[in-house]
Amino acid sequence: MEQVSGITEPVERAKAAIDLMATYQGWVLELSRMRREAIEEAQASGMTQAEIAKRLGVSRGRVGQLASAGPPPERAFFGTDTVTVSLGGKYEAGKDPEQSSEVVTREDISNFEHLRTLLGGMKLEAKYEVVPPTGIINLNRDNHVVICGPRLSPIVAQVLEGDHNLGFEKDRAWHLVDRKAGQEYRSPMDEDGSAGDFGYLGRLPRLDGRGTFLYIAGVHSIGANGVVHFLENNLAELYREVRTRRFSTLISCRYDPKTLDVLESRRVTPLYRHEA
Repeated sequence: MEQVSGITEPVERAKAAIDLMATYQGWVLELSRMRREAIEEAQASGMTQAEIAKRLGVSRGRVGQLASAGPPPERAFFGTDTVTVSLGGKYEAGKDPEQSSEVVTREDISNFEHLRTLLGGMKLEAKYEVVPPTGIINLNRDNHVVICGPRLSPIVAQVLEGDHNLGFEKDRAWHLVDRKAGQEYRSPMDEDGSAGDFGYLGRLPRLDGRGTFLYIAGVHSIGANGVVHFLENNLAELYREVRTRRFSTLISCRYDPKTLDVLESRRVTPLYRHEA
């Protein structure tokens, strides 16, 4: 605040004040989430609201207010600030790559819109970027979700190799495998043409070793929609299981072949933890 007040040019001082207020407001929001989560944990451990109130030095009614104030605890699953969603890009079909713009699938745009709505409900903003067809992407960022198959990005494929439990493989078709259980998950779209698919969901390490990013991908594009649908309906439970630690799991989904809307999604493998 002293630095801001010391800026002599008035417009620059106003801009600096606005930026600092936004930073502090973000911190207050995250602290309110932490407070809510801590109170919920205390109650889950067996403490009554009266006991918590006595420890906090507030009234029992105030504890009830604090337990419902602020964003839900599972907000931390995505981050603490504006979330960047990276969508895999391709060149337009049938056009010269040198003259073609990068495009993303209808399914991926739908994924972003669903995620933006989910994040908005937890007081998080979201923006998207397109991963160029070269597959070069900066993974060393906070608050980052990547929706891009390994075939579109060699960098993502390299990170996925570190998951010794689950991963993508290709023979006659791309599919997912649970190496620990010795189980293959082939897309119904490839097997009998039915409206179903499988997707990968995980929190993977950044290349700089200073954090993680959320990773979503399907055998086909619609498989990623199934993962997003699973998050929309199971985020609180998933967060209680893994918090912000590294993990991976596989999701199956069924969808309407006419509208491409996901009708149901479920987890088909354990939640594999990647660290103690």
